[in-house]
Amino acid sequence: MHDDRSLVEARLKRVLEERIRPAVYPETVPLRVEIWVAPDEPVPVAEGLAAPRVPISVGDRWGAPWGTSWLTVSGTVPEHWAGRTVEALLDLGFDANMPGFQCEGLVYLSDGTPVKGLNPRNQWVRIGAPVSGGEEVLLHIEAASNPVLLDYHPFLPTELGDKHTAGDEPQYTLAQMDLAVFDDTVWQLVQDLEVLGELMVELPVEGARRWDILRAVDRALDAVDLQDVNGTAAAARERLAGVLASPAEPSAHRISAVGHAHIDSAWLWPLRETVRKVARTTANMTALLDDEPDFIYTMSQAQQYAWIKEHRPEVYAKVKKAVADGRFVPAGGMWVESDTNMPGSEAMARQFVHGKRFFLEEFGVDNSEAWLPDTFGFAGGLPQIIRAAGSKWLLTQKISWSQINKFPHHTFWWEGIDGTRIFTHFPPIDTYNCSMVGREIAHAARNFRDKGRARHSIAPTGWGDGGGGTTREMIAKAARMRDLEGSATVRWETPETFFTQAQAEYPDPPVWVGELYLELHRATLTSQARTKQGNRRSEHLLVEAELWSATAAVLAGVPYPYADLDRIWKTVLLHQFHDILPGSSIAWVHREAEKTYAAVADELGGLINRALLALAGDPASGTEVVFNPAPHSRAAVPAGGGRIVAPAAAEGCAVTAHADGGWTLGNGLLNVTVDARGLVVSAYDVAARREAVPPGAAANLLQIHPDFPNMWDAWDVDEFYRNTVTDLTGIDDVTVTVDTPQRVSVRVTRSFGDSTAVQTISLAAGSRRLDLDTEVDWHEREKFLKVAFPLDIHTDRYAAETQYGHLYRPTHTNTSWDAAKFEACNHRFVHFDESGWGAALVTGSTYGHDVTRTVRTADQGTTTTVRASLLRAPRFPDPHTDQGVHRFRHALVVGCAIADAVREGYAVNLPERVLAGDAAVAPLFAVDDDAVVITAVKLADDASGDVVVRFYESLGGRARARLTPSFAFADVTACDLLERPTGGSVAVEGGAVGLQLRPFELVTLRFRRG
Repeated sequence: MHDDRSLVEARLKRVLEERIRPAVYPETVPLRVEIWVAPDEPVPVAEGLAAPRVPISVGDRWGAPWGTSWLTVSGTVPEHWAGRTVEALLDLGFDANMPGFQCEGLVYLSDGTPVKGLNPRNQWVRIGAPVSGGEEVLLHIEAASNPVLLDYHPFLPTELGDKHTAGDEPQYTLAQMDLAVFDDTVWQLVQDLEVLGELMVELPVEGARRWDILRAVDRALDAVDLQDVNGTAAAARERLAGVLASPAEPSAHRISAVGHAHIDSAWLWPLRETVRKVARTTANMTALLDDEPDFIYTMSQAQQYAWIKEHRPEVYAKVKKAVADGRFVPAGGMWVESDTNMPGSEAMARQFVHGKRFFLEEFGVDNSEAWLPDTFGFAGGLPQIIRAAGSKWLLTQKISWSQINKFPHHTFWWEGIDGTRIFTHFPPIDTYNCSMVGREIAHAARNFRDKGRARHSIAPTGWGDGGGGTTREMIAKAARMRDLEGSATVRWETPETFFTQAQAEYPDPPVWVGELYLELHRATLTSQARTKQGNRRSEHLLVEAELWSATAAVLAGVPYPYADLDRIWKTVLLHQFHDILPGSSIAWVHREAEKTYAAVADELGGLINRALLALAGDPASGTEVVFNPAPHSRAAVPAGGGRIVAPAAAEGCAVTAHADGGWTLGNGLLNVTVDARGLVVSAYDVAARREAVPPGAAANLLQIHPDFPNMWDAWDVDEFYRNTVTDLTGIDDVTVTVDTPQRVSVRVTRSFGDSTAVQTISLAAGSRRLDLDTEVDWHEREKFLKVAFPLDIHTDRYAAETQYGHLYRPTHTNTSWDAAKFEACNHRFVHFDESGWGAALVTGSTYGHDVTRTVRTADQGTTTTVRASLLRAPRFPDPHTDQGVHRFRHALVVGCAIADAVREGYAVNLPERVLAGDAAVAPLFAVDDDAVVITAVKLADDASGDVVVRFYESLGGRARARLTPSFAFADVTACDLLERPTGGSVAVEGGAVGLQLRPFELVTLRFRRG
């Protein structure tokens, strides 16, 4: 019995590959081919079609890295093929890789009409079914010679990731350019045999069903004449009909298949290439929808729809029609599939605002689901944001990649930091690129962790990452598994249909509270520091530009820059895509991102300056106005307003030299000792008589580790990196650079390896914040640089800021779940507290950090050490990651509560602005409780002139406060993130709004001016 099974399986494999599959195209004739090579970047379609061609032959090399070539293929359908189905087979030189990671093409007719995309799994173009014979064939191919960077031998440094360094060596050999007869019967036999063969090996060895299939396959192969496959394929299919018709068990797992092509908006290709990837894929998918009446396709990322609308309107017209027909489903309601750990509160909200608004305006679609299959973990503030955008479901798959702990559910309620719950599903098929092979379907059924309570999952189906989408072979396989004994059942269904059915089937699933931490790709919190700094700066500048532009519009009648802000937001949101902001894209992507962020900063600076000039009054007055964009008042300047401020007369700072080297910096609140090595060895809280730095320890200590993860260089840091560490204590120079009553500073210069670091330690009068500026000229390779702050605080948890609040993580490693979080994300601060006395590390642009807890041998006290991650130097996919000069800003806040950490986090990231003028500026909104933090003040997106304010409770407690506008208003409405009324009640009394907020509750109000 065992031998019979093995023999049939081996027989099937050989006959299928060597005889049946080649017979799908029994006759071919060559096409004539001509080529034109675009000189640089891609050209418009009309230019590519009109350009002069020269002959090229199959077997010739073509395609410099990142080049574009226009191929024209022409020929005549043989007369004797009349009545048969004919296709063009166009192989640009595809290798064994998946679609999207090599050369690709988009086929056009001579009038510029796009036909379909070409990739390794989609090399055919239908000419006629049937043909009449004698038809002239003329097709044009826009062929992209994108180099192969991920070739299943990944992580080898390569210069191919940027056109400036990739060279001009041809990458591909033209492989096939033919007209061919397509034999549908043989093709159907291939699908029959593949489905049954793949199912057979997944069934129990001794089960009757497996043997039924085996015998049927054996009989079908007997019916195939290997010298006349085309003439005998129908008879072979007849012998399989019985086993294919046997229905599934009533208890079979149910899979909702949805066509899909997760297209990374940038990764191993630049943004401009993604525009073309989307066009190729959507051209294929709209054609497939026409051919397959049961097929449903979904695509997320409003940005990608906007690209094809702008660059390929003919393709977009087909997409728009398919959306109207309910067959092409816009999913997710976000501008891009962004990272969700690092984007700030408002940026995360605007992902949904801009994505959902685009889908509403273009298609009338209001998404109920967030669709993030590939994002690298999920921040605890996200459920509330999803709900506030009017959505209620989440799909992701990436958590199945976790290295250490297997997530315990596939369908569950996810509860965020404020208590909001989102119905969430992880596909048990464990891929967002399902190709409908039997092992995937069987794995989904076996792997589903909610058996006995539910039996329904989803399978995003199609080639992805680099695009490609669903193929006709996948659809054919799904049709055979619609109701097939031994298999899960497969239906093409929309995400909405799936979630509605899944939630009805499983109304009381388990609850997961807090962040969805991915135990992988932790280094994405640090890689490509310039990209992360550009994001942080852009987020705060956008919020500030909205604030001052709204203030200037209301108080001074300055036109509000609706279009500019909309465009800039979309640019910043695009760069939060989950391979751009995380630093895991090629050099080209990050080189362009740096330039884009610089342009964004310049433009936003201009918008801010225009608004402030209109508000500041007479610039020749001889006085200055200080504007405070932060949500808390400071130095007599109100939050969101401006005041005429006399030159600072604050005193109290002093620096005292030590006889044995080093200095003490003091301001009456803190005494900070910097030793001769330039390290902070004491940060003493004068009022509390409490030391922040443990005995014998040193803070602001640079430390460097080797950094060579097992896989995924730019993405991963593995825990063993900690096994080797070097403290950077060598000194080139330590100098007092500022010694005034208002501020004192010490500058420390160090050299290490091929790099240098300059750290400036500063203390200002009246401040409990020790400012720490670090400049690194970084030239290391495969190293990890951190800056350490040991704290004399005993605590088993700490707070890390996230969107609209903070979450707590353990300082210990009691469980494998705790230990797995050895690198984690924060926004503007991490805070440590010991019975009312605490310390915070505030960050100006870094996100990654680690926290450890150790016992001191001398007094058995506990040291809690937090280290901010500064720089890495992975060599794939960008071999020059982070090389060059970087500047970082951190601050150690001593003797602080969580409210102080929140305040100082905003203060560091939103510095004051000073302009010549004589006008005090009242903030548009004042709130009488610092626990309530305003995150956005803007004019409504519909250009009605209404004023929108968004705020949240920031401390994790209940808040009662009054929000007082400085302008007259006719009414106020509670809104969602898209500024649509929610029906919530708003209490207005005496010109102010009374607020009662739950912990971390997010609220948006819209004021109609009176």
